Amino acid sequence: MPVIQASNAVVHEMHGSRFVSYAASALGSTELCAWRSEIPAGTETPAHSISREEVFLVLTGSVRLTRDGVPHHLSPGVVALAPAGSTPKLDTLTESAVTIWVTTSIGLEGVFPDGSRVSPPWAR
Repeated sequence: MPVIQASNAVVHEMHGSRFVSYAASALGSTELCAWRSEIPAGTETPAHSISREEVFLVLTGSVRLTRDGVPHHLSPGVVALAPAGSTPKLDTLTESAVTIWVTTSIGLEGVFPDGSRVSPPWAR
């Protein structure tokens, strides 16, 4: 059983946020990816459709998760599900950074409104 120490987590940055990957194929996972997102205060993430279901658990701060145009306010301990094919968008609502634990299956891709695609390394 692989055990990932915090010192072995892989850090990535995109859209002004930090993604700390703990489970991915590069770290020994065969089905799931899991990471901690660190989103600075005042951040509005770009809306994007997703190819795989994502599970969001707010650890600190509060965010507005808008999924398919419907806003949901999330605070620490609250979990939200975004099904494959949905379009999530996260906006921070606090004056400090927000941390969120995210889990999905390997192979997640995002498609932005302009048609550009991203296959983030923490989801491979």
